[in-house]
Amino acid sequence: MTQAAVSFAIRNLERDLGVPLFNRRHRSIALTEAGERFHADVSLGLTHIRKSAEELKAQGSDRHVTLSASTAFASYWMLPRLARLRDDLPDIDLRIQTSDRNVDLRREGLPLGIRTGRSGDWPGCGDALLVEEEVTAIVAPSYVEANGMPGSVAEIAAAHRLIHLEEPFRPTLDWEDWFKAVGVAPPSRAKGLLINDYVLVVQAVLGGQGIALGWKHLTDPMVEQGILISASNHVHRTGLGFHVVWPDDRPITRNTVRIRDWLLSGIKP
Repeated sequence: MTQAAVSFAIRNLERDLGVPLFNRRHRSIALTEAGERFHADVSLGLTHIRKSAEELKAQGSDRHVTLSASTAFASYWMLPRLARLRDDLPDIDLRIQTSDRNVDLRREGLPLGIRTGRSGDWPGCGDALLVEEEVTAIVAPSYVEANGMPGSVAEIAAAHRLIHLEEPFRPTLDWEDWFKAVGVAPPSRAKGLLINDYVLVVQAVLGGQGIALGWKHLTDPMVEQGILISASNHVHRTGLGFHVVWPDDRPITRNTVRIRDWLLSGIKP
């Protein structure tokens, strides 16, 4: 469309609306107050049209399903199960989207997420419990060989190097909570190793750098394989859970339902 045609269309629109949309000067042009309001309303309408088109397109190409999750969940829960997922649902392409913080599923147009909390914590979304949050202490065999096996929770606090998760965006249990649950005074963080990513925390444990908190749904398989050891019999149950969450303000696709149900079916790695 030529510039002349655009100018002609705008003048016709202004005539139909009965108000000027632009202040026209010798070498510049700017929206009037009415023009700014009209621009905002039209932009909002176009945004809704684009979102609706994207949702319709997603329903039409149902093969791809995106799961939003933390890096730790993706690394230690999801990846060990991917081969089984491909065997069970070979016609679905699962895409795992990780981020430092929990993105808004509805705003981002994502069909599924893994979130920590209580049922109903996510307005506008449905949810189903995947696993209760249970946290214990984990250590590598190499650390035990060098430093001995802790005899009690109090000994862990008093005599062992702790690896702390400093989660920057998601509220999470820490050593202080874990010790207080059994009435043991927590040691100073200054004596430990502070890391802001749980995948790196686990890697530090595997490298014999100290004792860390282990979320059982993530670390139990490594304990069963013998590459990690439970450093205590104390398991702290927070009352929270890890939930599969999905927006319920739009139709859920058939393959999203299949992925959701597969996640909730108790598949072992």
